[in-house]
Amino acid sequence: MLRWLIGGGREPQGLAEKSPLQTIGEEQTQNPYTELLVLKAHHDIVRFLVQLDDYRFASAGDDGIVVVWNAQTGEKLLELNGHTQKITAIITFPSLESFEEKNQLILTASADRTVIVWDGDTARQVQRISCFQSTVKCLTVLQRLDVWLSGGNDLCVWNRKLDLLCKTSHLSDTGISALVEIPKNCVVAAVGKELIIFRLVAPTEGSLEWDILEVKHLLDHQDNILSLMNVNDLSFVTGSHIGELIIWDALDWTVQAYERNFWDPSPQLDTQQEIKLCQKLNDISIHHFTCDEENVFAAVGRGLYVYNLQMKRVIACQKTAHDSNVLHIAKLPNRQLISCSEDGSVRIWELREKQQLAAEPVPTGFFNMWGFGRVNKQASQPVKKQQENATSCSLELIGDLIGHSSSVEMFLYFEDHGLVTCSADHLIILWKNGERESGLRSLRLFQKLEENGDLYLAV
Repeated sequence: MLRWLIGGGREPQGLAEKSPLQTIGEEQTQNPYTELLVLKAHHDIVRFLVQLDDYRFASAGDDGIVVVWNAQTGEKLLELNGHTQKITAIITFPSLESFEEKNQLILTASADRTVIVWDGDTARQVQRISCFQSTVKCLTVLQRLDVWLSGGNDLCVWNRKLDLLCKTSHLSDTGISALVEIPKNCVVAAVGKELIIFRLVAPTEGSLEWDILEVKHLLDHQDNILSLMNVNDLSFVTGSHIGELIIWDALDWTVQAYERNFWDPSPQLDTQQEIKLCQKLNDISIHHFTCDEENVFAAVGRGLYVYNLQMKRVIACQKTAHDSNVLHIAKLPNRQLISCSEDGSVRIWELREKQQLAAEPVPTGFFNMWGFGRVNKQASQPVKKQQENATSCSLELIGDLIGHSSSVEMFLYFEDHGLVTCSADHLIILWKNGERESGLRSLRLFQKLEENGDLYLAV
């Protein structure tokens, strides 16, 4: 049904034959995305998509340009040219000149060590900021304080008028890889394998200057932090290169839950086997998170894991959800999840409850229960049975969108206009709900017949 191939198929075909990858037949009855539009404007990897409003989005990537699109029609609306190297971050910010929701500023950071502020309606460069000593890797807006932050080798705070309010000293040569807002006028920055809590101090009667204070270092991760996001107003979650998932209290910055996995091969394994295992370390790297009120969904290597916040354990998983690493996931309504991968595929999953079976208590290590953590030499088979019984839900594949010929970097979900994906094949694909589009075409046809008087003639 959806076996669209544009310029080729999935890259790791050999892996697909060897791995226990779940497949779905051609008749994907639960998959609504049966039509697609291929959008061409970029000439290098497209890494970023950002939603501007209910019908527009912007794309950016390694060619240094930003393109604004109509999500309903796929029409190219604007092209923003100004960067000389690849774009490393993109966000939107309400315009200075209007409070209308549709009027957006677009902020882009680049490897050329600049940040450009664009008018999203006219493609006009509002301002170019070129005072950075390193590449800005992340941007974030603090709406309540009416400021935005840029993170590179240091952290800078800017106002609406694009004035530099304050900045930190040099933090690290590796720089800030991720940045989120937390309560008490604070932000948390991922720098290598540590988290740094900064507090923003706004001007008061006693002081007219902004300040940013380094108030806490969190050193619980053993390797580089790859993913960071807010779970809710009271907690945030981080994931590392070696499969550590930590949920933090956003008020006192303590650990609420800690699930971990390290490669610790059994002494029975020979040297060649140990090397082979270590080469697969990336299979447990946590690349991305999404969440709802009950669960954190983690993209871990090639798999998907559902971690329940109340039970503090994994309740469902697909150890091999894709042929290659999962790069981006998003939670949809009605208990559905979308994932995309380096293998060029986009897959839709449904979280389903399954019948609980009686089982003895088992260790609840985040990944140990799924077979690529510490080996249990005494009773591997019984433990495996107990572990399978311990999962209370399952992730069932209900859709497989194959259209890209290379790594799918990320996607956007528009409730009314479908799904947008971007890829290393330089393409953007707008996936449409076929049933909805067919209905809209019929409606437009009847409207046109009515306008021309042909409908009454036919009657």
